[in-house]
Amino acid sequence: MSIVAKQCGVKFIPPSIILVYENKNTSKMRKRIIPVRNFSQYSDCSRAAERMKHHVRHSIYLESVSMVQLERLHLILRDHLRGLSLDQSLAAQRGPDLDDEDLNKLSDEELDRRKAQMDELFERNRRRKEDPEFVYDLEVEFPETSVRETCSWDGEPSDDEF
Repeated sequence: MSIVAKQCGVKFIPPSIILVYENKNTSKMRKRIIPVRNFSQYSDCSRAAERMKHHVRHSIYLESVSMVQLERLHLILRDHLRGLSLDQSLAAQRGPDLDDEDLNKLSDEELDRRKAQMDELFERNRRRKEDPEFVYDLEVEFPETSVRETCSWDGEPSDDEF
């Protein structure tokens, strides 16, 4: 049976993952509600998502859903159990601007989440040899009008001590 997931969502009461999928054999759209069992506000979302993805009953339906997507849905459910609204949970997942954030101050779980986001962005932007726009030896010339940053050692004469 070939199943392609079209949409994923959450249902708060009772905690469930909702999957809208298309059965390629019959070309029909269907909805499946997958209950999230033994899940609390202290649960590990990545482990719960992995358990659900490899569950005997649900594995064929969740085959085309990425593990990252399932983890996000479990995070939303966990945040709801902690008392956060949906908007607050989504804002926390988006996080602040990554350029201004000090990653040394994050918890291990939050740091792993940020690293996963960076890996996903890297894979999206990565050029492979098979890609049509791949260039082996790319040379880029920067315009002379661009702002050059100077450092303190640029203007000083070299030391002869070494």
